[in-house]
Amino acid sequence: MNPAELKNMYEEAKTQYDHYCTQKLSLNMTRGKPCRDQLDLVSGLLETLSPEDEFELANGDDIRNYGGWNGLPEMRAIFGELMGIPAGNIVLGNNSSLQMMYDAVSQGFTHGYSDCKPWSQQENIKFLCPAPGYDRHFAVTEFFGFELIPIQMLETGPDMDEIERLVEADESIKGCWCVPKYGNPTGLTFSDETVRRFAKLKPAAKDFRLFWDNAYCVHHLSDTPDMLLNLYDECLQNGTEDQVFYFASTSKISLPGAGVAAMGMSDNNLKEIQKRLSFQTIGPDKVNQLRHVKYFKNADGIYKVMEQHREILAPKFQLVQWKFAEELGELGIAHWNEPNGGYFINLDVMEGCASRVVELCKNAGVVLTAAGSAFPYGKDAKDTNIRIAPTFPPMNELNQAVQVLCTAIKMAAAEKLLG
Repeated sequence: MNPAELKNMYEEAKTQYDHYCTQKLSLNMTRGKPCRDQLDLVSGLLETLSPEDEFELANGDDIRNYGGWNGLPEMRAIFGELMGIPAGNIVLGNNSSLQMMYDAVSQGFTHGYSDCKPWSQQENIKFLCPAPGYDRHFAVTEFFGFELIPIQMLETGPDMDEIERLVEADESIKGCWCVPKYGNPTGLTFSDETVRRFAKLKPAAKDFRLFWDNAYCVHHLSDTPDMLLNLYDECLQNGTEDQVFYFASTSKISLPGAGVAAMGMSDNNLKEIQKRLSFQTIGPDKVNQLRHVKYFKNADGIYKVMEQHREILAPKFQLVQWKFAEELGELGIAHWNEPNGGYFINLDVMEGCASRVVELCKNAGVVLTAAGSAFPYGKDAKDTNIRIAPTFPPMNELNQAVQVLCTAIKMAAAEKLLG
């Protein structure tokens, strides 16, 4: 556009924006939360148990009592199929896999791994952070004082050339965060080659740990879901199984506030974690695990419920992508992905404009995740990235919010180009 056309676009967008501001909207798209319709899908979970139920395990243990440090065998079997890991190598927690990740970092910090000094007693400890990525991952390692090193995300996953170069040369690098399937917020699924290269990593640090957070392993949005190569099997073939911790949960399958989390690991890591957990807890919430087992019965039960989730979520993602294409498609001022699953849409606006877009939306009553939040320390050097979370708002509110967002993107771009 020439300056006159840009000014005209800005004035039209500003008129529309001023109208939105008078409507006193209060719309929130900050986090990828299940909507009420999704929570209602599993309301029967709350009714699965009664006083007449059998609470005794085959060995005679009563699940209502203490014990069972690693969780119910039946629930571990379900996660085993979802995660592609033997049930015996899985430990169950309560509703938050993030809490289990935090605890795994904390254990490395206070007691170390692989007979090495605790991370707290080593100098200049670092953690790799593929970005855009999950802000809460980065916050955990920032809290413990790690230096966070951003790794560029490619279409195949993290830049493995850079990861291999850094990890194999620097023993102060203690780990790497990964969301390998339908990544947060990119929606990317790692290629087979990327998974194989992770399995073949030769870290300089003996106590290096890859945090493999497969949070969206069954969260598909289409009939042709992405396929992720099984890292656990690849690591066994390469003798690197001790380098990885695997995580998943039912937080976006059943109830986020009352789900079940899981952590998978090698035999050696299992022995180490079991010893430490014996000091920390006498067992997780096995009654809640039993509710999940009775309700879902097996992995097929979870797959069926996830089909219902997809029926609710797919139209929301389609709405956002349709609005973006209609409002922004021919302007060249924004780019976005069309994920095959997961909970987010990754939006990149013109360089230097993301913070302004978020500010404009907030002033009009639409709250988005802060610009740059998907990068270590919340700093996006190019100020382009915004994570879009379409799952929680009802369709009518989502439509309004995206319309405001598109208007703000036009205004911010025109402001920048007009100087």
